[in-house]
Amino acid sequence: MQITLQIKCSTRLSDSIKENGIKLYGKQNYQCKICKRQFIGDHALSYQGCLSGIKSKILHLMVRGCGVRDIAEVERVSMGKVLRTLSQSKYQLQTRKTHYEILEVDEFWTFVGNKQNKQWLIYAYHRETGEIVAYVWDKRDLTTAKRLKLKLKQLGVSYTDISSDNWGSFVTTFKKCKQLIGKFFTVGIEGNNCRLRHWIRRGFRRNFNFSKKLDNHSKAFDLVFFYINNGFI
Repeated sequence: MQITLQIKCSTRLSDSIKENGIKLYGKQNYQCKICKRQFIGDHALSYQGCLSGIKSKILHLMVRGCGVRDIAEVERVSMGKVLRTLSQSKYQLQTRKTHYEILEVDEFWTFVGNKQNKQWLIYAYHRETGEIVAYVWDKRDLTTAKRLKLKLKQLGVSYTDISSDNWGSFVTTFKKCKQLIGKFFTVGIEGNNCRLRHWIRRGFRRNFNFSKKLDNHSKAFDLVFFYINNGFI
C-alpha cells in the first residue's frame, strides 16, 4: 500500500517547492520557490505539537496537577509548546447566580520565582455548589481584602452572610454584613484549598514546580477556576 502526501508551503500555501538537501538527522528538507522558506515535509506527522487536539490535552493535564516538564515528556512536545498554550489561554470566571446566602472567604499563599516572593490569593467560595465566586491577587493585607469585596460588587454579586476565620482584615472589610467567624464556618473553603493544592502544580507546598512569571502563574489558576466552576475547558 502506497501513501502519497501533498506537500505545501505553510506560509504561501503553494505547492511550488523543491528538495533542498538532507538534515543531519536524516529528514528531507524542502524550500518554497516563492518565499524561500525551508521546512521538513513530514513535520506535522513527526512532531506531536502539530496534532489537532493537543492544546486541549495540555490544558486538561495542567488542571489535573501535571507540571510543564511532565506534560512535555508525556505528550512528546516541547516545553515551549506547553508554556505557549498556557500563556495564550483566556479563561474568565463567570458567576452562576447574582445572590448567595452564605459565602466563605479565605486566603491562600503561593510564590513566584522564590518563596520570598509570596503571592496571596484572596477569594470567595460557595460551599453548596463548590463554586469559586470571585478572587483577587496581592499582598495579605486589608487593602486586598477590600479589593475582594469590590470585585464581588463589580460582578453584581450580593450575599446575606460571610463566613471567615478571625483574620482582622476580613472582620473589618465585611463588618457591615452578618459574619460567621471561626474555623467551623470555613470547612468548605479549607477543603477547596486542599483541592487547589492537588490540582495546581504551582500550589504544592513542598516541590520544585513554580512559576517564573506572574502572568503564567495567574493564568494557571484562571484555568483551574474555570474548570472547577464549569467542569470543562
